[in-house]
Order: sequence, then C-alpha cells, then structure tokens
Amino acid sequence: MSKIGYIRVSTVDQNTDRQEIALSELGIQKIFSEKISGKSANRPQLKSMMEYIRDGDILYIESISRLARSTRDLLSIVQQLKDKKVDLVSLEENIDTATPQGRFVLTLFGALSELERESTLKRQREGIAAEHLKGKKFGRPMVERPKDRYKVIKL
Repeated sequence: MSKIGYIRVSTVDQNTDRQEIALSELGIQKIFSEKISGKSANRPQLKSMMEYIRDGDILYIESISRLARSTRDLLSIVQQLKDKKVDLVSLEENIDTATPQGRFVLTLFGALSELERESTLKRQREGIAAEHLKGKKFGRPMVERPKDRYKVIKL
C-alpha cells in the first residue's frame, strides 16, 4: 500500500505550496503535480498518476476541485480508481472512499450528476419539440439525387 498525492493548480503563475503543505504531514510516498486547467482533458500528470497507482494504494488530494472540474469528470476518475481498488481521500471535503460515509457522499454526487444530465436532455427535447411546432427543421438539408444514378441491369 502506497500513499499517493495529486496536486494541481490552474495556471503556471499559481503555486502549489498550499496543497503541498496540506499533504506533507500525511507520509505521502509520491506526489504528482501539474499546472494546467482542470478543464483540459489532457492532464499528463493525472494520466501518469492513474497509470502508476496500484491495488491497495490511497490517493490523497487537498480538494475535489483539484482532481476534477465537473461532477461527471470526478465520477469518471473515481470509477477508474474503484476499478483499480484504490481509495480516495479528499482533505477539504473530509471524504474517504474507504469508509461507508465517503462512498455515500460520492453516491450522492453520482445521483446529482445523473439528475442534472437527464434534466438537460429533457430540456433539450422540449426545446426541439417547440421549434418543430414553429416549423424549424433540424439536420442536414435533403439533397436531390438523380433517379438514374443506380440502374438495374438484367442479366
């Protein structure tokens, strides 16, 4: 079992001192640190950390916002950690997925994310239906094709 840390700030102008201090007293064996926006899907240190961690490891973060920028992103990362049998500890939110309470909180996040997604899709369908009633057409326009494009040849 190893204690792994992940630290992220959004820009190169920011420093990681606050997060480093928060993790320093925990006996972390390896820290992955990067200065890149959380919106970026291309986070090299996050990818390296996900490849590095093993069954039984514990990932420590200072705050959930440092690991993920959206609930969907967070739940995806947490699922990958779960698949690898790695627990997650977030110091700021006091979440530890090794505990029933920590798993419960993440389950709530998952339910809220699903509700948000379903609500968005419902509003989208309602908006499309309203536009159809006004006569708006969606999709690519129809293209006229010559009728003799495909000829049947009798043998």
